[in-house]
Amino acid sequence: MASRIARVTVSVDDLAASLALYRDVLGLAELYTANDVAMLTTDPGDRTGAETQVLLHRRTPTPGDAGVAISFGVTDVDAATTAAVAAGAVLVDAPADQPWRERQAVLRDRDGHLLCLVSPLG
Repeated sequence: MASRIARVTVSVDDLAASLALYRDVLGLAELYTANDVAMLTTDPGDRTGAETQVLLHRRTPTPGDAGVAISFGVTDVDAATTAAVAAGAVLVDAPADQPWRERQAVLRDRDGHLLCLVSPLG
């Protein structure tokens, strides 16, 4: 039986500010917001259940470098990095070409969670 990642839950301090990054900059589609959660998806038109959801949950975040870092595929790593920093993310590693044939930037979201922005090299 094959597995897939169905959902990633991210603890956030400020739901509205986190939506500005995850929805507005990274381009995830908002499915709904209710009370202390916002459900986002990578593909709102997918009815097969193959999309990946990101649940932003307002609760005390406990970030750490030893945890999980989410990689988001973007069209332009440099432009997305600039927009993410403008939305409150903190740059950890500037955009650079990687030996695994991706351009990648590493940032921390507003709550200190690591995230990567990646795009395949041509």
